[in-house]
Amino acid sequence: MQQFEAQVSWQRGSQAFTDNRYSRAHQWLLDGGLQVPCSSSPLSVPVPMSDPTAIDPEEALVAALSSCHMLFFLSIAARQGFIVDAYCDQAVGIMGSNADGKKAMTLITLRPAITFGGERHPSAADLDAIHHEAHEQCYIANSIKADVVIEGVK
Repeated sequence: MQQFEAQVSWQRGSQAFTDNRYSRAHQWLLDGGLQVPCSSSPLSVPVPMSDPTAIDPEEALVAALSSCHMLFFLSIAARQGFIVDAYCDQAVGIMGSNADGKKAMTLITLRPAITFGGERHPSAADLDAIHHEAHEQCYIANSIKADVVIEGVK
C-alpha cells in the first residue's frame, strides 16, 4: 500500500465568520514541501471571499486527472517505441448534477495535443489504443465517478 499526504491549512483572520463572508483562501502543503495557494472557486463563492488567482478543488481534480493520464500515456508511448516531444492538454471539467441530484463533476474532457519526434509516428489506431490503456491505468480515473472523454488533438 502506498500513502500520499497533504496538509490543508486555513485561518479565519478578522472576519466575523458566522455571516458566511469569510475568506476561503487556504494553503496546501504537499509532502515534498511545496506550498500551494488554494481557494474555493469564484464560480461557487464570489470574490473577495474566493481568491481567483489560487487553485480551487475543482481545477485540481481536472488537472490531477489530466496529469495522471499524461504520465501513463508517456510511459506507454515510450514502451512502444514512440518519441513524444511535447504533450499539452486543454482539459475541461463540467459541474452538473449526478444521478442522485447532487452537485458533482459529471464530465471531464481531455484534449491532448501531442507532438511526436523521431521517424516512427503512431497511427490513429495506435493513439486510440495508447489513450485507452492510459485511461485504464490512470489512478485518478479509476477513483472518480465522472465520465472521462478523450478528444485527441493533432
